[in-house]
Amino acid sequence: MRHLVWLALLATWSQVVAAPADDLLTLYTQARANNPTLQKATAQTRLAGANVDSARAPLLPQWGLSAVQQRSGGVDANTASSKITQSVVDLAARSNWKAARAEAHAQDANLLAAEQVLLAEVAVRYFQMLTAESQLLTYMANEAAFAELVRQSEVRVTEGLSASADVDQARAFLGLAQGTTQQAKEALADARQALQQLVGRAPEQLKPLKKKWQPAMLPARPEADAFADHPQLQAGDASITAAKERISAAQAGHLPTMALVLTSERTPRGNLPQTTSTNSAVGIQLTIPLIMGGAIVAQERQALARRDAEIAQVEVTRREIARNIKAQWEAAQGSIVQIRATEAGAAAAERALAAIRSGQQIGTRSLTDVLNAIQTNGQAQLQLTQARHRHVVALLLLKQSTGRLTVDDLAAINTLLE
Repeated sequence: MRHLVWLALLATWSQVVAAPADDLLTLYTQARANNPTLQKATAQTRLAGANVDSARAPLLPQWGLSAVQQRSGGVDANTASSKITQSVVDLAARSNWKAARAEAHAQDANLLAAEQVLLAEVAVRYFQMLTAESQLLTYMANEAAFAELVRQSEVRVTEGLSASADVDQARAFLGLAQGTTQQAKEALADARQALQQLVGRAPEQLKPLKKKWQPAMLPARPEADAFADHPQLQAGDASITAAKERISAAQAGHLPTMALVLTSERTPRGNLPQTTSTNSAVGIQLTIPLIMGGAIVAQERQALARRDAEIAQVEVTRREIARNIKAQWEAAQGSIVQIRATEAGAAAAERALAAIRSGQQIGTRSLTDVLNAIQTNGQAQLQLTQARHRHVVALLLLKQSTGRLTVDDLAAINTLLE
């Protein structure tokens, strides 16, 4: 029976073993290069930088040239003019420039947050696939064990040592096991597809955690107030600053603007088209808004509403961060307890399986006892694997929830793989 189990496992995984193995860093490197979400965040960062230059442009010198060609009475009269304008006082344009810079800072922080999300998501889907693989192996072993039970029951019925009801019961167990195995195959296919969606290609065989790895004790639970440098909070604070500058820009719409203007015009002189005269002037241009149809007041109300919305969103983000830090710390701490408990249970299940197999050989244990022990041992080993995976993922998600997840953290986990 043991040979049948191993043959079933080897038949399934023989091609996978021969394939090259992927680890966390390899998959993250490819995900970073191919992930459309991160590419979108990067493009938005470039867009925000361009918006800063665009908002600054009205504060810089403006120079325009124009030329007019006329023909009257068979005589050409060409006129050329030049105008240079330099803003001197324009509070609205200056506030819009400050707002654009704050929005660019917010987008930089959003990009950093998106990079951390990708780091964590690669790890989460990596270990989800490892867990799905372990689950499938366990259920396949159970199915092979029930198949052996059916075979043994048929032999005993043929020899008159058992009733036909035993065969039906064994076949029922086998059918249930086959259904569970099929579900595990579908779960593995979905986990593989989820990782492929993130990376951009089908993953190879994944390197598992080292069997002798043990989790370290966690430090005290971090407090959310200690993470003012969290990229999501930085992005929110920058957005509030931008909203306040937009308010100032809207309020400045009531104020006059002043610019230094230098004009130069070259025109034909009198009735002598071959000769020209050049007139230049330097002056101050003062623009005073009087009636704007209520647009400035409406823009101010819009800016005030955006500021209030940004303040509320930052508070929502702050509370979510506090909750996530607590939840991930509890998950990491709880998984340590779970690992210790399941390690003891898995070791006991292995000892029990070895003892029951020895008892079968001398006739004190039945085949059913052996099959039950195989199931129990497989489930115990699966629970231990799930607890180990859960702890590693919780560590990374805890780092992400504090806003300090880096590639170095992923590289540290990568060293724990076989």
